[in-house]
Amino acid sequence: MTVRHDCPLAPNGEWVSELTELQQRRASALAMGGPDALERFRASGRMNARERIAALADEGSFQEMGTLAGKSQYDADGRYLRTDPTNAIIGTARVDGRKVALHVDDFTIKAGSSEGTIADKWIYIERLAYQLRMPLVRLVDSAGGSVKLLMQIGGTKIPEYTTWPTQELLQTVPVVGVALGACVGQGAIKVLSSHFSVLVREQAQVMAAGPHVVRQAYGVEVDKNALGGWQAQRKSALVHNEAEDETDALAQVRRFLSYLPRSVHELAPIVACDDDPNRADDWLKDAIPRDRRKIYDPRKLLASVFDRNSLFEIGRWQGGSILTLLGRLNGVPIGVLANDPKVQGGAMTLAAAWKMERHTRLCSQFGLPVVNFVDQPGNATGLEAELSGTLLGAVRVGEALAACRSPWVSILIRRCFGMAGALHGPKGGNRLNHRFAWPSARWGSIPIEGGVMAAHRAEIETASDPAAKRAELEAHYLGVTSPFRTAEKFGVLDIIDPRETRRVLCDWVEDAWAVVQGDLPRRQLGHD
Repeated sequence: MTVRHDCPLAPNGEWVSELTELQQRRASALAMGGPDALERFRASGRMNARERIAALADEGSFQEMGTLAGKSQYDADGRYLRTDPTNAIIGTARVDGRKVALHVDDFTIKAGSSEGTIADKWIYIERLAYQLRMPLVRLVDSAGGSVKLLMQIGGTKIPEYTTWPTQELLQTVPVVGVALGACVGQGAIKVLSSHFSVLVREQAQVMAAGPHVVRQAYGVEVDKNALGGWQAQRKSALVHNEAEDETDALAQVRRFLSYLPRSVHELAPIVACDDDPNRADDWLKDAIPRDRRKIYDPRKLLASVFDRNSLFEIGRWQGGSILTLLGRLNGVPIGVLANDPKVQGGAMTLAAAWKMERHTRLCSQFGLPVVNFVDQPGNATGLEAELSGTLLGAVRVGEALAACRSPWVSILIRRCFGMAGALHGPKGGNRLNHRFAWPSARWGSIPIEGGVMAAHRAEIETASDPAAKRAELEAHYLGVTSPFRTAEKFGVLDIIDPRETRRVLCDWVEDAWAVVQGDLPRRQLGHD
């Protein structure tokens, strides 16, 4: 697969000298950093910038822009000799038939740093993505700033790019950042200023500054992987996903874009579906163990309900007590949330709150209906949770839900307790709190086990058999927590057999998608 952007026509005719020079200049651009730099890069096991474009784009679809930009050399008579191209390659391409804008760093030229770039060039493609309303993909491999740039410009400048429409892009089109090497400073911002970011494990880092700067500033010896590699990103929760290699990273980019519209002014694509909307997997009836101390696999549960092989997880390794995914119901693109009891019992931690907030905003912005599978025991508690500001994270989730315009349905499958439990979906005003429950679900202001001890502590501690007394009280309270009692008072729309969930959701999504279509003019006008 090759990237075709050069002119295959032989130079001849009245303008033969100019056409010959054009081909020479294009050849300089294709030479990138030169044979030696390309060979060193190849020896590192990485694809070069143009190979990355070829691996991502549909064959022959890349249309390069600004090919001739760079620093040229001329002889004493002013005749063209050669060009050192700038290290930003830009253009448009098709990814699975849909057009995207590409902003690609060429590490073989000055390690992708500002010393070897022309900022106006890469800013142009980002402005084009904004104005022509097409997704933007940044393939980032940049060492960041360089003090050598000071000698080039003969002074310093205030650090700003006044024509770079960063926020406008994020409000208008899907933006993807891919970390393919050391992404430092501005390179890190290019990865993180996105709706989806992915980092190649053992190859890429995303960080404010590299080891040399850290050593100078703090006298600390630390390597680049500790500063910004995949293990650091699991803790910081800045980069969404990890990839095994570059091929995996680019496949994730294609997958992510497949669920989203070209911009907020359009609808996301619906795909043909051969998975029966009425499919009912029998094992779902026992998916939730009766023993409340046992856990289950939420990913297996989701795979049973949504279209087969349609789920794409975002942020698996951060805030693990909640899952955030994209999926499909009868071919319609959907945002998915689900608690994971295997991680901190499914409680809302600060990282989980941040993860839920940004997924809610993504779905709302691009018109994706949301399904939330709720097994929420409440906010994380304890000293660490309080000091980290978990409650503020929960408040921000509430703000995101209040602003969310996506049609939303909640399926309460096990627990729904406390403040975090109340954040299972948008409500208030004209928003329906549309929710169903499985027979296994229980809810309230506080879980029974902890609540009994808090309310009856003296009675339990003075009993002849405290353990038996506590068990007696818990059994009494559990007897009045049946979800059917709530359904009698219309506190929940319906209790459904777990095997009915796919059918119920596929019926719902037909109406939800009609709402998304009707709401498109409002999103086009930039309303929340």
